[in-house]
Amino acid sequence: MSAGTLVLLRHGRTAYNASLRLQGQVDIALDGVGQWQAEHGAKALASAHRATRVVSSDLQRAAVTAGAYGAVVGADVVLDERLRERGFGAWEGLTSDEIAARWPDEHAAWRRGDEPTRAGAETKTAVGARMLEAITEHAEPLASEDTLVVVSHGAAITLAVTALLGIDPAGWRGISGLHNVHWSHLHRSGPRSTPAWRLVAHNVGAGFPIDEWNAGPDWNLEPTSA
Repeated sequence: MSAGTLVLLRHGRTAYNASLRLQGQVDIALDGVGQWQAEHGAKALASAHRATRVVSSDLQRAAVTAGAYGAVVGADVVLDERLRERGFGAWEGLTSDEIAARWPDEHAAWRRGDEPTRAGAETKTAVGARMLEAITEHAEPLASEDTLVVVSHGAAITLAVTALLGIDPAGWRGISGLHNVHWSHLHRSGPRSTPAWRLVAHNVGAGFPIDEWNAGPDWNLEPTSA
């Protein structure tokens, strides 16, 4: 058995997102915009998918986002550290410019899609494998009419979708990242079908224009003079 529907939801905005800092496994909280996104995204997601089970990364930005959705649908949230973001070692907390200044060759290789292993980063293969393991474990006890909602992180979700589609995460970059509190939707394939999951929709959100969504509830306020 397995859940018939899988939704992978990215967490709300943090101060690191807003300042374009690489988060990795730094346990940073949602900022005010991220809390607003979590609330509105929860309602939008609940209108399309009501989870039988909700599981989340144990990093607080994901767990709080999951809690907002769980409160709307009346579901408890199970935390699983295997759903954490990809670890980026010494690069975590730095901007792209800061990384490039300190590790110019490896930064350039990373932008081409290579692995920044010298910085202590997890490999894409390792992240895809742990995400796949966790998702499969949580989905298998459920029935075909059930929905599993997994709340995780941008890179981790991209690598998870790649692995779920039976593609090697190490060398394929054909799926774009998700905006904050946007989701991917997959359906379970038929028995003995390959791959086991099919991608139905990707980077779906609450319906706001993306510039308004990223700016938060005060997007249309005029600046005031002192």
